[in-house]
Amino acid sequence: MKFITHKRPQTPTIIIVSLIDVLLVVLIFLMVTTTAKQQPSVRLALPESKQPNKTGATENALVVTIPKQGPIYLKSDPVTLDSLQEKLTEAVRANPHTTLAIRADTDAAFGQVLKVVQAASAAHIPVSGAFVKVAP
Repeated sequence: MKFITHKRPQTPTIIIVSLIDVLLVVLIFLMVTTTAKQQPSVRLALPESKQPNKTGATENALVVTIPKQGPIYLKSDPVTLDSLQEKLTEAVRANPHTTLAIRADTDAAFGQVLKVVQAASAAHIPVSGAFVKVAP
């Protein structure tokens, strides 16, 4: 009589700890080398200019963004024209040397830009300039 002993098939020995180490190294490498792209909150088609912008003129300025449609933004917060004047007045009280920079879409209504300039003059804040694309 012949007895056959069945051998269990051996599972391949894979060292999981080494795989986890390699995975962590790859993950850290990807995190360090990847750059985060900042998306603007409002897409604007800025008008083009032949003259370059003055550097330093708008470094400490409050930025008002006027899109083609939708609300006006002060920095990144949507505001109405009435609240814009109040916030500009508060900014001048906090820092008397504050200036205002306007970013307006090419197709934005000129009346909106004019109302922002009037709100700035009512708040006694100078408009340092408008942002435009510089043509090559």
